[in-house]
Amino acid sequence: MSTTTRRGLFLTFEGLDGCGKTTQKRLLAERLRQAGERVVETVEPGGTAIGSQIRRILLDPANDHLDPRAEMLLYFAARAQNVAEILLPALERGEIVISDRWTDSTWAYQGFGRDLGTSLVQDIDEIACRGHKPDLTFLIDIDVETGLQRAHQRNAGASAAETRMDQQSRAFYERVREGYDTLAVAVPERVVRIDGHGSAYEVAARVWAAFEKFRRAHGR
Repeated sequence: MSTTTRRGLFLTFEGLDGCGKTTQKRLLAERLRQAGERVVETVEPGGTAIGSQIRRILLDPANDHLDPRAEMLLYFAARAQNVAEILLPALERGEIVISDRWTDSTWAYQGFGRDLGTSLVQDIDEIACRGHKPDLTFLIDIDVETGLQRAHQRNAGASAAETRMDQQSRAFYERVREGYDTLAVAVPERVVRIDGHGSAYEVAARVWAAFEKFRRAHGR
């Protein structure tokens, strides 16, 4: 009998700040564990000790002068460490990895939001992520106004140490949303758009339905 471990699954959550993706990641992870799956959760930027140090630089509002290219490279530096330390070992063990953001965020936020272009993002992704891409991405879709309202409400009761990205202009977030819309059209076989309006559990039901459809289609 073969003892080969089946490669794990790599799932990601994407969307505007305030879309609820962090909550949805947690709820999906809980449901998968209840179903007997081995699940590893991570976050971008962060997920590792080194990544967390980089996260503090990226999200500190005191660093509002951070150059857009330096910003992008820092995101990829954290992601490269995540790949080496979290993603690849877990996939080799046959586990399900769920990440709160991945390169699609850089595509939307830096490629579109910062006007750096997506070809640069794709080139650096090949280096940092070694060609590894999510198997399935849940794009939690909300309008910009709702996202900003939720983000500001969240920040009102939290530390101001991670609010730099939430302080960007509305025009910036409109470009980010355009980036996500473009991505969903470009890779519909991977990116599934989930309506982010309604209660957390209503959204979670949509996420689970999309996951089940993916699993049936891929024999998982």
